Amino acid sequence: MDIHGILKKYWGFDSFRPLQEDIINSILEGHDTLGLMPTGGGKSITFQVPGLTFEKGVTIVVTPLISLMKDQVDNLKRRKIKAVYFHSGMSAPESRIAWENLTNGKARFLYVAPERLCNERFMLEMRHIDINLIVVDEAHCISQWGYDFRPSYLNIRSLRKIKPEIPILALTATATPDVADDICHQLDFRNGKIFRKSFIRDNISYIVRRTETKIHETLHILSSTQGSAIVYVRSRRRCKEIAEFLLSADIPATFYHAGLDFKLKEERQNDWQSGKTRVIVATNAFGMGIDKPDVRVVVHYDLPPSLEEYYQEAGRAGRDNKPSYAVLLTSKTDPAVARRRISEAFPDRKVIKTTYERICNFLHISIGEGYESIKQYDIIKFCQTFKLQEKQCRSSIRLLSQAGYLQFIEEPDSRSRFKMTCSREDLYDIHDLSPIADKVLSKTMRLYTGLFSDYVYIWEPEIASQLQIPETSVYESMLEISRKKIASYIPHSDIPMIFFPTAREETGNVLIGKNIYEARKKNMERRIEAMLDYSFSDSGCRVERMLAYFGEKNSGKCGKCDICRQENKKNRKLDKTEKDVVTMIIDLLKSNPQGMTLQMIERLCGKDKAKTALATTFLVNEGFLRYENQTFYIVE
Repeated sequence: MDIHGILKKYWGFDSFRPLQEDIINSILEGHDTLGLMPTGGGKSITFQVPGLTFEKGVTIVVTPLISLMKDQVDNLKRRKIKAVYFHSGMSAPESRIAWENLTNGKARFLYVAPERLCNERFMLEMRHIDINLIVVDEAHCISQWGYDFRPSYLNIRSLRKIKPEIPILALTATATPDVADDICHQLDFRNGKIFRKSFIRDNISYIVRRTETKIHETLHILSSTQGSAIVYVRSRRRCKEIAEFLLSADIPATFYHAGLDFKLKEERQNDWQSGKTRVIVATNAFGMGIDKPDVRVVVHYDLPPSLEEYYQEAGRAGRDNKPSYAVLLTSKTDPAVARRRISEAFPDRKVIKTTYERICNFLHISIGEGYESIKQYDIIKFCQTFKLQEKQCRSSIRLLSQAGYLQFIEEPDSRSRFKMTCSREDLYDIHDLSPIADKVLSKTMRLYTGLFSDYVYIWEPEIASQLQIPETSVYESMLEISRKKIASYIPHSDIPMIFFPTAREETGNVLIGKNIYEARKKNMERRIEAMLDYSFSDSGCRVERMLAYFGEKNSGKCGKCDICRQENKKNRKLDKTEKDVVTMIIDLLKSNPQGMTLQMIERLCGKDKAKTALATTFLVNEGFLRYENQTFYIVE
């Protein structure tokens, strides 16, 4: 089947988006390929379609986000496409089943976390797997010049060495020219091709608002616009405060951050995606892998640490190509706060080494032990035990991760999992279960399918509700079923984990090299200054400045950012007829401060609808009127 037939069969699309077909053809011609595609550009299609053109073999996809990995595998399975994944948080039985599916030809796609490529046994097994394409998602993570460098990504070169003839596809949404060049270098591109999609999003108006009362400005923005919205903040506590403030002003809002229970996060995300909740106030834990097309407004309450992150998060607006807004709120204290992050992100090397030593002691790992172990790690309890500042602790952990000593998994798989380990026939011979456990087992088998072939996510409150018994009874029954080897039960856990890719080192031998510390610190300084320049310089179009940062020179003014709007307001000249209509509308609304609908304005103006619509649009765009709940109001 050709690529268009595959696209139609599995995704229902008649044609590819811009650049997708070019990238697919490059891969099928055997070229190493780098695809620079903005957020929402349809990156997954560029490797999933060619992966299905091969008669046999596996497409291996390296991706850093466990949640995104699972979402993609689940989406493929829903399309009847076989896929498996490996990451450091999996149990031994889960890994064994995934290997069986892989080696028995029951998978066309293999998603793997980069840390897995450190595992010698895994790499040995990879030599015997028929691989037809290697995909590197979030490829900027392999570049030390990128904003999210992850040393584990360098292990991809080991995969390339054992499969030198296999083409590589590297994908990223945000990369400066230096980062793009470094990606090609780090992956040893041969006969490589680079495809760049312009970073221009014509339907998004990028606005910067200066205010010393950000919470009231947020309310004003959301009251003056319609449709779904995201408000990004950098504090979990502030997430809740802003959401409650918006709710008190009758704006349907909720909050989302990494510290919430999985089920709560899922419910809030679903409520927002379905439109039940209009606004979601979130940290940057929200958004990756979420494709809601009709987001009209993205507000950044706090200054992002880089233009890469700002562009990616703001780009979640307007994926349906309809007019949308990305609004960045700034205050006079923001530059000092932004620059202070640099010293917070790079604590003294002695502090980093001491943190490593204390983490190992806290988790009872002796020197020379802990290789490829995974431990639950309560960072709050750890900081309280050793009287440490959480920010400093997190920064030390991040640098230790970049140096390859550990990996912090803050969002573990918190859903409970269940798999039958006995056969269907053996079920008839089970007579020693307690009555409640027997009911729980029967209800679980009726509620969930596929339990005999793989681990399935279950939700204990649902089982308890169906049986009208306490949740604790379900939990105790599950443990009983597991003890009697009828099934394997992995209870949910919200506690973060730490994975140790290497054995514990002597504290004195822990090295945080210049490429991890000094070079990264300089890069952070450069990115923050670029973010401040975008946010606080009023000379020139903001979009033009941002695109230049990503290597797009002479893009021209956007005409829609706040600076361009101000210039348009100064330079805009109306003809006499337009001036008459504009004057008439302003006079009408001044005498009707309670507001007027478009139909009322058309009737009272007595002009044709086209001229009236043009005049009201002009007045809203230029800030003379605001439009709310299908009503126009004069802006005093």
